[in-house]
Amino acid sequence: MNPLHIMRAAAYGLLALAAMAPAQAQDIALGKRLFDSNCAMCHTVTPDRRALMGPGLHGIVGRGVGEAPGFGYSAALSALGAKGKVWTKAELDSFVADPSAYAPGTTMPISMADEAQRQALLAYLEKLSGPATTVAVSTAASKPAVPGADVGSWSADRPGRIHEWKVADLPTPFATESASNGPRTVPRPEGTLPLVPEGFKVSLWAKDPDRGRVMVKAPNGDIFISSTTKRLVKVFRSSTGGTADVVSTFASGMDRPFGLAFWPAGPDPQYLYVAFVNSIVRYPYRNGDLVAGGEPEVVVPKLSQAVGAHSSRTLVFSADGRTMFLSIGSATNVAEGIGKAPPEPLAGWEARHGLGAAWGEEEGRAVVLAFDADGKNRRTYAAGLRNCVGMYLYPRTGSLLCSVNERDLLGDNLPPDYLTRVKEGAFYGWPWFYIGAHEDPRLAGHRPDLRDKVTAPDLLLTAHAAPLGMVMYEAPPAAPAAFAKAYDGDLFVAFHGSWNRQTRTGSKVVRVFMKEGVPTGRYQDFVTGFVASDSEVWGRPSSVAVLKDGSLLVDDDVTGEIWRVAPK
Repeated sequence: MNPLHIMRAAAYGLLALAAMAPAQAQDIALGKRLFDSNCAMCHTVTPDRRALMGPGLHGIVGRGVGEAPGFGYSAALSALGAKGKVWTKAELDSFVADPSAYAPGTTMPISMADEAQRQALLAYLEKLSGPATTVAVSTAASKPAVPGADVGSWSADRPGRIHEWKVADLPTPFATESASNGPRTVPRPEGTLPLVPEGFKVSLWAKDPDRGRVMVKAPNGDIFISSTTKRLVKVFRSSTGGTADVVSTFASGMDRPFGLAFWPAGPDPQYLYVAFVNSIVRYPYRNGDLVAGGEPEVVVPKLSQAVGAHSSRTLVFSADGRTMFLSIGSATNVAEGIGKAPPEPLAGWEARHGLGAAWGEEEGRAVVLAFDADGKNRRTYAAGLRNCVGMYLYPRTGSLLCSVNERDLLGDNLPPDYLTRVKEGAFYGWPWFYIGAHEDPRLAGHRPDLRDKVTAPDLLLTAHAAPLGMVMYEAPPAAPAAFAKAYDGDLFVAFHGSWNRQTRTGSKVVRVFMKEGVPTGRYQDFVTGFVASDSEVWGRPSSVAVLKDGSLLVDDDVTGEIWRVAPK
């Protein structure tokens, strides 16, 4: 080759490399932003590879599947690891694009359909290479239990057991080491059924391979279930009550659907509203429809600046149908990176966003929003609710209720999760305070002005139990499977189960005692038995509903099994 041509080729190559470097840096920067907004709530990227709700991701490219220390993998990923599967960029790309298709049975809740975003995220993760540092990992299997730390443990659960938590009994922050004890999901043992109280029986009502998380009952009795991972909503219908004999996909191709609500209230709704991860749409609906009657209409085009971390969006309408409520969880565990002041004078910020509303990456997060039914007139209804996954309108009073997943990494029994009536204009503490005026030590001195303005919740629940869906028990007149009168008006709440606790808690359904629409302060185990050991579970209840025959449905979004509980 002509030497001049060689020199020109080399020059062109250097120019190409020079042009590539900024592009690669841009991909890595975008990947970090995507990680921070979608993954950082559950995964660390530090060299110690500490597990949170998910495994540490430092050095993930080139690591064997299921090999991160201190994390309880699902059976699906453990099986791939046992076969020698390695996380190459190509394998990670397939997994992140559709986790359920790559590893059926995985508990990974988030997918990323956009190829450019996936490649940027993988470029960032590939950069995080190098040997792991050695740290002591706190897990139930590797450390003895701290005395008193097993209060609320699954091992004492049984139908009928009463729980009562009091503010005066709260431990101090960091009284126990913060644990990473995510549950490993295993198949339901042959012949094993959930445990229910004496006088009740439990049977399998349906199996949902798409493992939907949220159930709502249509006025005609059909059960609608949204699957965030499969991006669809399905309808389950039972002609006998005993099992679902008709299953139909109502709509698909959605953007991480979660909350569902029929409008207007009453026997003849016109729409099914669906909360996507960053918008709200509504589908034409008439009683008995098994498939959407038309294309969705966008009601609210954008909910927040960032969509990552807590991606659940729960929908509820007021009793008169004029107000649409939407809950949005926080973007981080405790907002440690937002600084001590908003980007404008505090009085002006709170006038626009609500008392105690956070800013920065938490703007528009950890709140309950209110809209008119057409999506207009957006306003903050209440703030400081870290993650109100379960939101429900108590039918007999019209009170709005939230079941809140509180913050992590303060210890096994702190702070309690809770259930509360949500009052307009109220502030519930997050991120600066918890359970009234208890200041989070990680943000000490940031907002002393809020100490006496925190609304305390109505009912404390076991810390890290992860309360999700709820329903008031009320049987239709002459319902053949009606519960005893003593259950009338009480709430059933699904506890999804813990990861940030040395001894596991949750993974059950509880009965909350109510009096005139207000929690009395006590609750009772109702459906238990989903935990196989302190490191393994075979089920995680996520939602509950009352069928028109009076029986109770319990949705398990790990197995996709939907259980029916009825009197014997």
